[in-house]
Amino acid sequence: MLRRNISEKENIIIRTCKNIYRPILTWALNHRITVLTSAVLALGISLSVVPFLGSEFLPELNEGTIWVNIFLPAGISLPECQKVMTKVRERLGKFPEVRSVISKAGRPEDGTDPKLINSTETFVDLYPPDEWKRHITREDLIKEMDAALDDIPGIEPSFSQPIRDNVLESISQIDGQIVIKVFGPDSKILTENVQKVLQTIQPIRGVARAFIDRFGEIPQLQIEIDRAKAARYGLNVADIQDVIETALGGKEATEVWEGEKRFAVAVRLGEEQRKMENIKNIFVDTPSGQRIPLDQLATISVKTGLMNISREFGTRVMAIGVFIRDRDMGSIVAEMQEKVGKNIQMPKGYYLTFGGEFENQQRAMKRLALIVPVSILMIFALLFNAFGSVKSTVLILLNVPFAIIGGIFALLITGIPLSVSAAIGFIALFGQSVLNGVVMVSYFNQLRDEGHQPFNAVLQGAIVRLRTVLMTALLAMLGLLPMALSHGIGSETQKPLAVVIIGGLISATILTLLVLPTLYLVFEGNQRKVV
Repeated sequence: MLRRNISEKENIIIRTCKNIYRPILTWALNHRITVLTSAVLALGISLSVVPFLGSEFLPELNEGTIWVNIFLPAGISLPECQKVMTKVRERLGKFPEVRSVISKAGRPEDGTDPKLINSTETFVDLYPPDEWKRHITREDLIKEMDAALDDIPGIEPSFSQPIRDNVLESISQIDGQIVIKVFGPDSKILTENVQKVLQTIQPIRGVARAFIDRFGEIPQLQIEIDRAKAARYGLNVADIQDVIETALGGKEATEVWEGEKRFAVAVRLGEEQRKMENIKNIFVDTPSGQRIPLDQLATISVKTGLMNISREFGTRVMAIGVFIRDRDMGSIVAEMQEKVGKNIQMPKGYYLTFGGEFENQQRAMKRLALIVPVSILMIFALLFNAFGSVKSTVLILLNVPFAIIGGIFALLITGIPLSVSAAIGFIALFGQSVLNGVVMVSYFNQLRDEGHQPFNAVLQGAIVRLRTVLMTALLAMLGLLPMALSHGIGSETQKPLAVVIIGGLISATILTLLVLPTLYLVFEGNQRKVV
C-alpha cells in the first residue's frame, strides 16, 4: 500500500540531534582514555550503590482491603473473645475509608484452618481510593488503625491483606513476612532461646511486630492413672481411659436416621458433672462388679502446659513471626542475623533459620544468579554465529555492564528496593542494550568492508545510526512510562521493572553512542585524530 522508492528525509529534530552529537562524538573519539575511564568509574560507582538499595522478594501488592490478625491471651473464653472483637470492629468501622468489617475467631466451620479461639482474623473492606474524602495513603490509614487499637488491653494486631496472608502462611505455615525458626531437643531451653531472639530483634528499626507463634501456656486437666491400684481391682489402663473418654469427651453410642441422613449420637456427662470437683466421683466398673471412684485409681489435677508443640524433621521447633514496615526486607534480615549472631550463643544441638518471604527471595536470587550468566552465554553464542568474530561479539557484550548504571541509579532515586521484578527488568535491559550494540557494530563493519578507515567508519556510522538508536530507546521508554508512573491496584509489581528499563536505557543509549564507538576504535587500533 506504500509507494515504492520513498526517499528518506531528515526532519529538524534529527538534524538538531546530529548537529549536537557530531562534535561530542568527535571529542570522545579523540579522548578515548578519558571516555573509557569515566565509563568504568561510573560503573564502579553504580555497583557500590547496590548495597544501599535494599532488597525484597516482591513489592507488596495493594489488594484494596486490609486483613488484621489479632492474637488474644491463651485460654481466653469465648464470651470474652466476643467482647474484645466487638470493640475492634467498632473502632475500625469508624474510619470513613472503611466500608465494612467482619471478624472470625478460631477455626472455620469446614475445619480447613485449625486455630484456637484466641486466634482472630478481621477483614476490613475499603472504599476505592478515589472515593476517599481524606488525602491519606493506605500506609497512613494502617498507622491510624494501629493507634486506634493500641489502648485495647491484651491484643497485638498485625496488618496484612487476605491473599498476602494466605501466601505467607503457605510458605512456612507461620503468619509473618520473616519467620525465624529455632530448633532444639529440650522445650525449656528452646523457650529461653526463642525469647532471647525475640528480645534481640524487637528493637530493630522497621520491625512493626514480632511475636512467638502460638506461644503461651493454657490450663490442662491431667489424669495420671496409678497402674498398681488399677491392677489390684483387675483393671488395665485402657479400661479406665475408655471411661474417661466417654465421660468427658463423649463416645458414639448409636445412630439416628432421618430419611437418607444419618447422625451419630454421642453420650457423655452433662456440663455440671464435668466440672473439676465432680470428675473425681466418676465411677469405674471392675470385673468383680465393684464401682470404684476415679480418684482412687488416678491422680487428678489442673496444670498448665504449652499451647503448641511443633516438630520439623523430627526436632522440636519454635517460630517467631515478624512483620516489617517502612524498611526493605534484605537489610532487616541482615541486621537481625548480625545482632543474633553477636548477642546470642546457641547451646550445642540448637540452631535457628530464617524463612518466610526471605526464603523465597533467597531462592529466587539463586536462580537468577544462574539464569543471568546462562542468558549472557546464549547471547554470546548467537552473536558469534551472526558476526563470526569474537572481537565484534565481545565488543557488543561490553555494552551490557554499562546498561545497568542507569537502572541502579533509577532504583536509588525512586527509593525502590531491588526485587525479583527489578531483576527481570535488568535482564530485559540486557537484550535492549545488545540490540543497540548490534545496530552500531554491524554498520561499522559494513563501512569497513566498503574500504573506509576505522575512524571515518565509526564517525560516519555512528551519526547515521543515531536515529535508529534514539527511536529504539524512545519507543521502549515511552511505552513503559505509563507503567512506571501508575499508582493503580497491581502497579506495585510492574513499577520496578519499568523504572529499571527506563533508567537503564538512558545510560545505555548515551554509552552506546559514545563508549561503543570509542571501544571499536580501541579494538581496531586506529590512532588517527581529527580536530
